[in-house]
This record gives sequence, C-alpha cells and structure tokens, in this order.
Amino acid sequence: MKMSYREAVRQAMREALIADPRVFLMGEDVGKYGGSYAVSKGFLDEFGPERIRDTPLSELGFVGAGIGAALGGMRPIVEIMTINFSLLALDQIVNTAATLRHMSGGQFSVPLVIRMATGAGRQLAAQHSHSLECWYAHIPGIKVLAPATVADARSMLAAALADPDPVILFEHAQLYNVEDDIDEPPDGWRCDIRCAAVRRAGAQVSLFAYGGCVPKALQAAAQLAADGIDAEVVDLRVLRPLDADTIVASVRKTHRAVVIDEGWKSGSLAAEIVARIMEQAFYDLDAPVVRVCSAEVPIPYARHMEQAALPQVAGIVAAVRQLIGQT
Repeated sequence: MKMSYREAVRQAMREALIADPRVFLMGEDVGKYGGSYAVSKGFLDEFGPERIRDTPLSELGFVGAGIGAALGGMRPIVEIMTINFSLLALDQIVNTAATLRHMSGGQFSVPLVIRMATGAGRQLAAQHSHSLECWYAHIPGIKVLAPATVADARSMLAAALADPDPVILFEHAQLYNVEDDIDEPPDGWRCDIRCAAVRRAGAQVSLFAYGGCVPKALQAAAQLAADGIDAEVVDLRVLRPLDADTIVASVRKTHRAVVIDEGWKSGSLAAEIVARIMEQAFYDLDAPVVRVCSAEVPIPYARHMEQAALPQVAGIVAAVRQLIGQT
C-alpha cells in the first residue's frame, strides 16, 4: 500500500497508543494543532487530553516530565518540534535520561522515546536547519535512530517503545512527504534497531548515509550505474550503537568508501565512521575514504546558497568518480 513517511509515523504512534495505555504523547502543539508536521492530527479527539498533552514552551521542563513519567512506569513519547530546540533540554537528556541506569546501579530504567525533526533544505535559516545527530550519538546510555525510509518510520517506534532505555528518533523534515509502497511484515511492524541496512547491493564502492542523505545516496548510485559504476548503499539508520560489522563487511566487499553526512565535517559522525573503517578495515581499502558533508558555515536562508551548502547528488557522484579515477 502507498504510504507517506508522515503517515507512517502517525500510524506507528496511533498503534502504540491503542495497544498500551501507558503510552502517551507530549510536546508543543501536538494536541489541538495536530503537531508541527501534522503527525498527530486528530489524536486529541481520539485519545483525549490525558494522553495527548500540549506542553508549555519549555523543552527542559517537559522532557524532564517525560523522564519522570518513564521512571514511574509510563511509556512517554516526547516530541521536540525541531532538533535545535532540543538544545534547551540537553541537561535532561544527557545528565538525567542517559545516566540514571548507570547511576542507580541498574535499579532504574528510563523507557522514554524522544522524537524530533532534523535537517535543512526548507529555507529555515541557520537557527532551524541543524543536523546534530552526532551530538547525541556521542552519549552512552541512549540509542539514536534515524529512519530514512517509510518502512522504518512505520516500524522503529514499536521497537523503541519496547526498549528499557531512552531512545531518540530523528525524523528528517525533508522526508515527511516522501511516499513508498509498503506491506505489513508477517511478524508486525517492528524492526531490529541494532543493525544498519544495505539498501542497494554493489561491488565497487560503498556509500554510507543516514536520514535525509539516504535518498540522495540512492539517486547517486543510480546515476553511477548508468556509467557502469556499481555502488553499494548502506543506510546506517542506527547511529548509536553504530553497526560496525555491516560497515566493515561492505568495505571488505567493495574496497572503497564514501560517507555522506548532512552534519558539518569537523567532529562529525562521518569522521567516526571513517575512524572505524581505518581501525577495522584499513588493509581492505584500495583508496582513502572520502567524506561528503555540509559546508562549514551556518546554513544560509537563500535557496541557492542553502542547496550549495548541503550534500547533493552531484557532489556524491563527483566524489565517487574521483575516488575510482573517472574524473
């Protein structure tokens, strides 16, 4: 059946709310307004204000309330409107949610899911166009997921809610309108949130990407195929813990790697992936690993400048051609 990424997230939340009375949704404008990206539209009428809770404009406050609810036995889904607003809740996420299992000697768990939109490409300028997934992937004690496909958007939430520890779901805002034909798996909508996924098999070069860069990597692979270059596309999708086994297996197969990351190159998740490859598959490489990242500037507002600052299909194709000597 045809489904949009937005509808996939919506159905996943609705299913969770119906299946488990402990599940509730809280965040800014999630109720009467239906969510900033219309993901929770109609939920307030269906589930009522006890389970669909509009919060004050205080990320530090309502993320903390979500942590408290999780400690009390609930299964909260906390929606932060966009990733830049999550910076206001860093203390709760990093110092509380991520650490309580360790600091309590395993006596407490925090079964909390935090959803937030991420990424640029919508002309929202420097303060609303961040890709800071790497910041959260740096923190022990949480799982970090980046669903890039409609199927993953539909199936990752159930697995995240079943996890006893905090899980952060990054939904790239450019993906909400993407549609795909998906069928319900025989065992229901729940996927493995420990493993990367090979989206396209190939033999000559590995393209590693996550979130909004996965469709770009697939488009680049299609263009390269027309020129006789066989690219494998690996959707990292689990940013913490990274699935190093899948990354290394792909490099050992293709012997070349390009990492695509909408984050800035300095201190990026792409840098971590390159380090893992160098540590575990250095002698399998036929050429240095290449990174395609955002320009080291605050994301511009002007459309043509914003597009120039972000990883694009043409840049990925050019990087691959240079890597294999077809410039």
